[in-house]
Amino acid sequence: MGSSIRHITFDCAPPYEPYDLAMFWSKVLELPIGDDDFPGDEEAAVIAPDGRPALLFVRVPDAKSAKNRVHLDLEPDGTREAEVDRVLALGATLVADQRKPNGRGWVVLADPAGNEFCVEAGAPDRAAAAATAAAESG
Repeated sequence: MGSSIRHITFDCAPPYEPYDLAMFWSKVLELPIGDDDFPGDEEAAVIAPDGRPALLFVRVPDAKSAKNRVHLDLEPDGTREAEVDRVLALGATLVADQRKPNGRGWVVLADPAGNEFCVEAGAPDRAAAAATAAAESG
């Protein structure tokens, strides 16, 4: 028997708080924080009710010192543009814009603690890109 992923864990070093980062990601993913998680706790989780891995934020003493070796790629329900705007308004920062004229690519953002993640094209973006490609080739 193999293993399954239970949590994707983020280290939270001062001045960042596990609960605050969990709140940010809860808003981004529109998922709840664990019922037993509160401000000041050593850890806090964003729970997916359908069995997907939880995002777990754990207090650590040392700050991030290098680029993330693993990151999350988000696929929005709507357009990438709308999702990037929404997540920036929630407190993310723009790291790099890798969008291409043909609709491909992604946008690299960072959460309030500097953890990088990408926003990829949503289904509406992919449909528009496919329609454009079909029109250009036909």
